[in-house]
Amino acid sequence: MNYLKEFTKGLLKENPVFVLLLGMCSTLAVSNSLSNALGMGAAFTIVLVLSNMVISSIRKIVPNDIRIPVFIVVMAGFVTMIDLLIKAYFPALNESLGIFIPLIVVNCILLGRAEAFASKNGILASLFDGLGMGVGYTLALSTLAIIREVIGAGTILGYPLFGPNYQPALIMILPPGAFITLGCVLAFLNKMQEKKAS
Repeated sequence: MNYLKEFTKGLLKENPVFVLLLGMCSTLAVSNSLSNALGMGAAFTIVLVLSNMVISSIRKIVPNDIRIPVFIVVMAGFVTMIDLLIKAYFPALNESLGIFIPLIVVNCILLGRAEAFASKNGILASLFDGLGMGVGYTLALSTLAIIREVIGAGTILGYPLFGPNYQPALIMILPPGAFITLGCVLAFLNKMQEKKAS
């Protein structure tokens, strides 16, 4: 198995946000600043990699009838650990991300990767699949967050980019800005795909 291929497919070819259009709730909600996007992306990637590895290692002993509930319990365990670690060591991030960290467990990307890949492949391949999908998710969140934070607040990671006369477009850091940004990025990526195909 080509582990590099398993890793890189999640970056662009099968990016969970820009290609598969999964995990939209958290993507739109936490992409209003780069720090939120990086925090959510890191938490999600850790949960995805660890749950993929555990699910891959137990796939042959879990009866088919109960595999989905077992997968969800595994994911919930890792989400709980990450949530408690963030609460303990990163209280500002916890305050900023709110309910979206505990909701990682119901993110369809997690269950989709568990069902489509980890339950059918070995531990090492599942590690690379999870890492690629997690990094792809983080890159997608970060792309949206950079656009939204720069235009909507005039900052990047909280540091001002423009002078005091800059008038930010506040709509960009509000929910409608998430939809506008996602739509523009998807249109751009589709146009690039179209040009590449012709």
